[in-house]
Amino acid sequence: MTLEQHHESGAHFAFTDRWGGVSAVPYEELNLGGAVGDDPAAVRANRAAAAKELGIDPDLVVWMNQVHGRDVAVVDGPWGSAADIPSVDAVVTARRGLALAVLTADCTPVLLADPVAGVAGAAHAGRPGLVAGVVPAAVEAMVALGADPARIVARTGPAVCGHCYEVPAEMREAVAGVVPAAWAETSWGTPAVDVVAGVHAQLAEAGVPQGHRSPVCTLESRDHFSYRRDRVTGRLAGYVWLD
Repeated sequence: MTLEQHHESGAHFAFTDRWGGVSAVPYEELNLGGAVGDDPAAVRANRAAAAKELGIDPDLVVWMNQVHGRDVAVVDGPWGSAADIPSVDAVVTARRGLALAVLTADCTPVLLADPVAGVAGAAHAGRPGLVAGVVPAAVEAMVALGADPARIVARTGPAVCGHCYEVPAEMREAVAGVVPAAWAETSWGTPAVDVVAGVHAQLAEAGVPQGHRSPVCTLESRDHFSYRRDRVTGRLAGYVWLD
């Protein structure tokens, strides 16, 4: 299991790859998504293994039912049951030690933390979420809990890059009309959308100065799940928590 981990003054960020779990083809190996058709027992085992590797309690990880919207849930503990998990695309917390998780397989996982205020956030930003403004909504929810945008550290994880995310020209125009920084062109010269660039532009506009991005393109990397490449596949996870 390879976990891209970063620590910044009490804030912890981690992104998984696809290896080191127990899921079978086509979800091999470390599928952490519970709604993609994989064996639920395998997903539970994978989530437990990933948490153990990170040194966090798997029962203190907050997951979302992601729907490509902009709604944010404020949480102070894990959900009681799977039925309690709301349909949101961002979660924020002021509880130290509570890990927030976001699932992706091309979309941009956005992890946020203000270590001074003790406030963390995680957001799922695909093309629809980018346009809807889920990332600014997450920052706004963190500020309501006492975070200062100038102190927020932001990290985006493995995602499809702007040179690979081909879209119809009309779609590119529609996205760029809302988030100009997302305008892109594929490496073969056709219209594309750069969600990662769009996310970082939104973060900067929201006053978040410290943005770090993963160099990994999920579509290009066989070590990562990619929905656009494989359709039926697993999900990666990004985790953020504070000491």
